[in-house]
Amino acid sequence: MNMTRRAHPLPTPAAACLVMAFAVQLTAGCADESGGAPALSPAEAACKLAGEGALSPCSEPKQTAAYYVDQAQRYFDALDVSAPADSTPTYAELAVRWEWPPWLKLTGYTRQQLETTDKLVKKFAPALVTHRDCRAFAVQPFARCRVSFDYQDQGDGKPCFIYEEFTFNDAGEQTFIEAWSDLPGLTPMVDASDPWAEHSAIHRLSTRVPGLGTASGRIDLDGVAMQQAAAQDPEVADLVARAKNFWPAWTAESELQGPDYFTRGCGW
Repeated sequence: MNMTRRAHPLPTPAAACLVMAFAVQLTAGCADESGGAPALSPAEAACKLAGEGALSPCSEPKQTAAYYVDQAQRYFDALDVSAPADSTPTYAELAVRWEWPPWLKLTGYTRQQLETTDKLVKKFAPALVTHRDCRAFAVQPFARCRVSFDYQDQGDGKPCFIYEEFTFNDAGEQTFIEAWSDLPGLTPMVDASDPWAEHSAIHRLSTRVPGLGTASGRIDLDGVAMQQAAAQDPEVADLVARAKNFWPAWTAESELQGPDYFTRGCGW
Protein backbone atom coordinates (compact mmCIF):
# COMPACT_ATOMS: atom_id res chain seq x y z
CA MET A 1 0.00 0.00 0.00
CA ASN A 2 1.51 3.30 -1.10
CA MET A 3 0.88 6.05 1.45
CA THR A 4 3.87 8.25 0.60
CA ARG A 5 3.34 11.85 1.68
CA ARG A 6 4.58 14.03 -1.15
CA ALA A 7 4.94 17.79 -1.06
CA HIS A 8 4.96 19.65 -4.36
CA PRO A 9 7.40 22.60 -4.01
CA LEU A 10 5.69 25.98 -3.84
CA PRO A 11 6.84 28.63 -6.35
CA THR A 12 8.23 31.93 -5.10
CA PRO A 13 5.69 34.63 -4.15
CA ALA A 14 6.44 36.61 -7.30
CA ALA A 15 5.77 33.58 -9.48
CA ALA A 16 2.59 32.82 -7.59
CA CYS A 17 0.83 36.19 -7.71
CA LEU A 18 -2.78 36.11 -8.78
CA VAL A 19 -3.80 37.44 -12.17
CA MET A 20 -7.43 36.49 -12.23
CA ALA A 21 -10.67 38.05 -11.10
CA PHE A 22 -13.17 35.75 -9.39
CA ALA A 23 -13.71 32.73 -11.65
CA VAL A 24 -10.44 31.36 -13.04
CA GLN A 25 -6.94 31.02 -11.67
CA LEU A 26 -3.47 30.94 -13.15
CA THR A 27 0.02 32.15 -12.24
CA ALA A 28 2.20 34.75 -13.92
CA GLY A 29 5.09 37.04 -13.04
CA CYS A 30 3.90 40.39 -11.74
CA ALA A 31 6.99 42.25 -10.57
CA ASP A 32 7.38 45.88 -11.58
CA GLU A 33 10.34 45.95 -14.01
CA SER A 34 11.29 49.43 -12.74
CA GLY A 35 12.28 47.83 -9.44
CA GLY A 36 9.56 49.57 -7.46
CA ALA A 37 6.64 47.97 -5.66
CA PRO A 38 4.38 46.10 -8.09
CA ALA A 39 1.13 47.78 -8.98
CA LEU A 40 -2.07 45.98 -8.07
CA SER A 41 -3.37 43.78 -10.85
CA PRO A 42 -7.08 43.96 -11.66
CA ALA A 43 -7.54 40.67 -9.77
CA GLU A 44 -5.73 41.95 -6.68
CA ALA A 45 -7.78 45.13 -6.72
CA ALA A 46 -10.95 43.07 -7.05
CA CYS A 47 -9.91 40.96 -4.06
CA LYS A 48 -9.44 44.06 -1.92
CA LEU A 49 -12.83 45.42 -2.92
CA ALA A 50 -14.56 42.07 -2.34
CA GLY A 51 -14.01 42.19 1.43
CA GLU A 52 -15.89 39.40 3.20
CA GLY A 53 -17.03 38.10 -0.16
CA ALA A 54 -13.53 37.39 -1.47
CA LEU A 55 -13.11 34.19 -3.44
CA SER A 56 -10.51 31.55 -2.66
CA PRO A 57 -8.02 32.58 -5.40
CA CYS A 58 -7.52 35.76 -3.38
CA SER A 59 -5.79 33.67 -0.70
CA GLU A 60 -2.06 33.06 -0.45
CA PRO A 61 -0.48 30.10 1.37
CA LYS A 62 0.16 30.80 5.04
CA GLN A 63 1.35 27.29 5.90
CA THR A 64 4.14 25.10 4.51
CA ALA A 65 3.65 22.74 1.61
CA ALA A 66 4.21 19.83 4.00
CA TYR A 67 1.40 21.11 6.23
CA TYR A 68 -1.15 21.13 3.40
CA VAL A 69 -0.12 17.65 2.28
CA ASP A 70 -0.37 16.35 5.86
CA GLN A 71 -3.85 17.82 6.27
CA ALA A 72 -4.99 16.12 3.06
CA GLN A 73 -3.53 12.84 4.27
CA ARG A 74 -5.31 13.26 7.60
CA TYR A 75 -8.58 13.72 5.75
CA PHE A 76 -8.16 10.31 4.15
CA ASP A 77 -6.92 8.81 7.42
CA ALA A 78 -10.29 9.74 8.93
CA LEU A 79 -11.91 7.45 6.32
CA ASP A 80 -9.29 4.66 6.31
CA VAL A 81 -9.92 1.75 8.68
CA SER A 82 -6.17 1.05 8.91
CA ALA A 83 -5.24 4.58 10.01
CA PRO A 84 -4.89 5.71 13.64
CA ALA A 85 -8.16 6.99 15.09
CA ASP A 86 -6.51 10.23 16.20
CA SER A 87 -5.25 11.11 12.71
CA THR A 88 -7.97 13.52 11.64
CA PRO A 89 -8.08 16.78 9.67
CA THR A 90 -8.65 20.25 11.06
CA TYR A 91 -11.99 21.46 9.71
CA ALA A 92 -13.19 25.05 9.81
CA GLU A 93 -16.43 25.66 11.69
CA LEU A 94 -18.46 25.97 8.47
CA ALA A 95 -16.46 23.56 6.33
CA VAL A 96 -18.16 22.23 3.19
CA ARG A 97 -17.73 18.91 1.38
CA TRP A 98 -18.98 18.82 -2.21
CA GLU A 99 -18.82 15.60 -4.27
CA TRP A 100 -19.75 15.83 -7.92
CA PRO A 101 -22.22 13.33 -9.47
CA PRO A 102 -22.65 10.47 -9.60
CA TRP A 103 -21.83 11.21 -5.95
CA LEU A 104 -24.31 13.23 -3.89
CA LYS A 105 -23.12 16.85 -4.21
CA LEU A 106 -23.29 18.41 -0.73
CA THR A 107 -22.27 15.56 1.58
CA GLY A 108 -21.09 17.57 4.56
CA TYR A 109 -21.60 21.04 6.03
CA THR A 110 -20.08 22.29 9.31
CA ARG A 111 -17.19 20.88 11.31
CA GLN A 112 -19.47 18.96 13.64
CA GLN A 113 -21.31 17.20 10.85
CA LEU A 114 -18.14 16.32 8.93
CA GLU A 115 -16.48 14.86 12.00
CA THR A 116 -19.61 12.81 12.75
CA THR A 117 -20.11 11.55 9.20
CA ASP A 118 -16.41 10.66 8.85
CA LYS A 119 -16.82 8.25 11.75
CA LEU A 120 -20.02 6.82 10.30
CA VAL A 121 -18.46 6.31 6.87
CA LYS A 122 -15.44 4.62 8.43
CA LYS A 123 -17.77 2.26 10.33
CA PHE A 124 -20.41 1.46 7.74
CA ALA A 125 -18.40 1.75 4.49
CA PRO A 126 -15.02 0.37 5.62
CA ALA A 127 -12.18 0.97 3.20
CA LEU A 128 -8.44 1.28 2.88
CA VAL A 129 -7.44 4.53 1.20
CA THR A 130 -4.42 3.51 -0.85
CA HIS A 131 -2.24 4.70 -3.72
CA ARG A 132 -2.24 8.19 -2.20
CA ASP A 133 -0.55 10.99 -4.09
CA CYS A 134 -1.15 14.34 -2.37
CA ARG A 135 0.56 17.56 -3.42
CA ALA A 136 0.60 21.21 -2.36
CA PHE A 137 0.08 24.18 -4.66
CA ALA A 138 0.65 27.93 -4.42
CA VAL A 139 -2.91 28.74 -5.51
CA GLN A 140 -6.14 27.48 -4.06
CA PRO A 141 -6.99 24.69 -3.65
CA PHE A 142 -3.69 24.42 -1.77
CA ALA A 143 -3.80 20.59 -1.55
CA ARG A 144 -4.89 18.14 -4.26
CA CYS A 145 -4.87 14.34 -4.14
CA ARG A 146 -5.37 11.29 -6.30
CA VAL A 147 -6.22 8.22 -4.23
CA SER A 148 -8.12 4.96 -4.34
CA PHE A 149 -10.69 3.66 -1.89
CA ASP A 150 -10.48 -0.10 -1.57
CA TYR A 151 -13.80 -1.04 0.00
CA GLN A 152 -14.01 -4.15 2.12
CA ASP A 153 -17.65 -4.99 1.45
CA GLN A 154 -18.21 -3.85 -2.14
CA GLY A 155 -16.40 -3.61 -5.45
CA ASP A 156 -15.12 -7.21 -5.44
CA GLY A 157 -11.61 -6.01 -4.73
CA LYS A 158 -11.62 -3.35 -7.46
CA PRO A 159 -10.33 0.12 -6.44
CA CYS A 160 -12.45 3.25 -6.50
CA PHE A 161 -10.29 6.09 -7.83
CA ILE A 162 -10.98 9.60 -6.54
CA TYR A 163 -9.54 13.04 -7.30
CA GLU A 164 -9.97 15.46 -4.38
CA GLU A 165 -9.07 19.09 -3.64
CA PHE A 166 -8.75 20.98 -0.35
CA THR A 167 -9.19 24.71 0.25
CA PHE A 168 -7.79 26.28 3.44
CA ASN A 169 -8.10 29.46 5.46
CA ASP A 170 -5.12 31.37 6.85
CA ALA A 171 -5.17 29.31 10.06
CA GLY A 172 -4.72 26.12 8.05
CA GLU A 173 -8.27 24.85 8.57
CA GLN A 174 -10.01 23.03 5.74
CA THR A 175 -12.87 25.19 4.50
CA PHE A 176 -13.95 23.41 1.30
CA ILE A 177 -13.38 19.82 0.18
CA GLU A 178 -14.30 19.01 -3.41
CA ALA A 179 -14.23 15.52 -4.95
CA TRP A 180 -14.67 13.83 -8.31
CA SER A 181 -14.49 10.28 -9.58
CA ASP A 182 -11.03 9.95 -11.10
CA LEU A 183 -12.40 8.46 -14.29
CA PRO A 184 -12.40 9.74 -17.89
CA GLY A 185 -15.08 12.37 -18.37
CA LEU A 186 -15.74 12.85 -14.65
CA THR A 187 -12.73 14.87 -13.49
CA PRO A 188 -12.48 18.68 -13.81
CA MET A 189 -9.44 18.34 -16.10
CA VAL A 190 -10.09 18.47 -19.81
CA ASP A 191 -6.86 16.89 -21.04
CA ALA A 192 -4.17 14.49 -19.89
CA SER A 193 -1.49 17.20 -19.92
CA ASP A 194 -3.09 18.76 -16.82
CA PRO A 195 -3.15 15.97 -14.19
CA TRP A 196 -3.42 18.40 -11.27
CA ALA A 197 -6.06 20.80 -12.62
CA GLU A 198 -3.68 23.76 -12.93
CA HIS A 199 -4.98 25.19 -16.21
CA SER A 200 -7.36 28.12 -16.16
CA ALA A 201 -10.40 26.37 -17.65
CA ILE A 202 -11.16 24.11 -14.67
CA HIS A 203 -14.74 23.43 -13.64
CA ARG A 204 -14.57 23.54 -9.84
CA LEU A 205 -16.97 25.08 -7.35
CA SER A 206 -14.52 26.08 -4.62
CA THR A 207 -13.19 29.11 -6.50
CA ARG A 208 -16.69 30.56 -6.95
CA VAL A 209 -17.96 30.57 -3.36
CA PRO A 210 -17.79 34.02 -1.69
CA GLY A 211 -15.99 34.15 1.64
CA LEU A 212 -13.47 31.39 1.02
CA GLY A 213 -10.83 33.98 0.10
CA THR A 214 -10.94 35.80 3.43
CA ALA A 215 -8.51 35.13 6.27
CA SER A 216 -11.11 33.03 8.11
CA GLY A 217 -12.49 31.41 4.96
CA ARG A 218 -15.92 31.69 6.50
CA ILE A 219 -18.95 31.60 4.22
CA ASP A 220 -22.23 33.40 4.89
CA LEU A 221 -25.17 31.72 3.19
CA ASP A 222 -27.32 34.83 3.67
CA GLY A 223 -24.64 37.41 2.94
CA VAL A 224 -24.95 39.95 0.15
CA ALA A 225 -21.96 38.56 -1.76
CA MET A 226 -23.33 35.02 -1.59
CA GLN A 227 -26.75 36.10 -2.76
CA GLN A 228 -25.24 38.03 -5.65
CA ALA A 229 -23.10 35.04 -6.64
CA ALA A 230 -26.08 32.70 -6.38
CA ALA A 231 -28.12 34.95 -8.64
CA GLN A 232 -25.46 34.66 -11.33
CA ASP A 233 -24.21 31.10 -10.80
CA PRO A 234 -26.73 28.22 -10.59
CA GLU A 235 -24.18 25.92 -8.93
CA VAL A 236 -23.52 28.40 -6.13
CA ALA A 237 -27.29 28.75 -5.76
CA ASP A 238 -27.56 24.96 -5.56
CA LEU A 239 -24.91 24.84 -2.82
CA VAL A 240 -26.75 27.49 -0.77
CA ALA A 241 -30.09 25.74 -1.13
CA ARG A 242 -28.66 22.36 -0.10
CA ALA A 243 -26.77 23.81 2.88
CA LYS A 244 -29.96 25.40 4.17
CA ASN A 245 -31.91 22.15 3.84
CA PHE A 246 -29.17 19.56 4.15
CA TRP A 247 -30.76 16.20 4.94
CA PRO A 248 -33.82 16.50 2.67
CA ALA A 249 -31.51 17.62 -0.16
CA TRP A 250 -29.10 14.75 0.54
CA THR A 251 -31.94 12.24 0.55
CA ALA A 252 -33.40 13.59 -2.69
CA GLU A 253 -30.00 13.44 -4.40
CA SER A 254 -29.47 9.86 -3.21
CA GLU A 255 -32.82 8.86 -4.67
CA LEU A 256 -32.00 10.71 -7.91
CA GLN A 257 -28.64 8.98 -8.36
CA GLY A 258 -30.13 5.58 -7.59
CA PRO A 259 -28.76 2.51 -5.80
CA ASP A 260 -25.90 1.97 -8.25
CA TYR A 261 -24.09 5.30 -7.86
CA PHE A 262 -21.11 3.60 -6.22
CA THR A 263 -20.82 1.26 -9.20
CA ARG A 264 -20.91 4.18 -11.61
CA GLY A 265 -18.73 6.48 -9.53
CA CYS A 266 -16.06 3.84 -9.04
CA GLY A 267 -16.20 2.48 -12.59
CA TRP A 268 -16.89 -1.08 -11.43
